[in-house]
Amino acid sequence: MATSSDLLIKQHSVIEFLAAEGCSTANIHARMKTVHGEMYISNGAVCKCVRILKGEEPRETILHDRRRLGGPLSTSDTAHREKVDCMIRANQRVKQKEIADEVCISKVRGHHIVTTVLGYRKVSARWVPRQLTVEMKAQRKDMCTQLLEGHNAEGEAFLQCVLPGDES
Repeated sequence: MATSSDLLIKQHSVIEFLAAEGCSTANIHARMKTVHGEMYISNGAVCKCVRILKGEEPRETILHDRRRLGGPLSTSDTAHREKVDCMIRANQRVKQKEIADEVCISKVRGHHIVTTVLGYRKVSARWVPRQLTVEMKAQRKDMCTQLLEGHNAEGEAFLQCVLPGDES
């Protein structure tokens, strides 16, 4: 079953065709009423459509929705992602408005890039990665390797030198 917008597009197309043939607005309306039954377009709307098509009303004929305002989804491309990521790495306390202004995107797209694409979240007014990055995993591996080498070289005496700290 056709939606009301599909039906409206079809009716506008029929009006355009019949007006090009030279049919009167009353004839167009009567023919559409016969074909579409209760779902027909009003006589006033037919007249307005014909006036627009003839150029009597300065307006372009639009059968589909126009593009809406707002940033295109291409703002999540690689260049924008890298720029936002560099900003966050340089200053973890950077604000979303500052990111949006610097990269020339909306705050909503900036928030999308930071949270969804890059995977950051706010903790104590700082942007931190949701998961460990490759660099963080490498740092932890290096630290564990150093601790293991120290234990292998010195044995139990090495463990006495290691100071336990806070888990955070």
